[in-house]
Amino acid sequence: MSLNLPSLDQINNFNRGTLIEFLDIKITAITEDSIEGSLPFSQKLTQPMGLVHGGVYCVVSESLASIGSNIITPDSEVALGQTITSYHLKPIKMGMITAKAKLEFKGRSSHLWNIEIFDEENNLVHVSKMQVAIREKR
Repeated sequence: MSLNLPSLDQINNFNRGTLIEFLDIKITAITEDSIEGSLPFSQKLTQPMGLVHGGVYCVVSESLASIGSNIITPDSEVALGQTITSYHLKPIKMGMITAKAKLEFKGRSSHLWNIEIFDEENNLVHVSKMQVAIREKR
């Protein structure tokens, strides 16, 4: 069964006024089992040492996984981030940051995503595993 996926403009417009927009995260690609996004390095992303704050990677990871799960979840249900495990591998001090999330498991009540984040030279800098809970809307 093929889903009628929203356009990238629809997804990015939906994120207006949220932390996703504040961090300048843009969704750049979507399929039924993957989602990609990017954001430019800026001072607002850093910790005092001038490196991208590890929490930014978690926000990017949870955002991609939650958006991806909500897109493939029936309208009567909602997908909510439940657990994240993150591995900071290499610091970023400048340039474009890209993230690729792949759905690894799609169950009735949970999804599991693997998210990889890269610097502008395509070096792997972060990996997250994100469990998303699927619940009935109330």
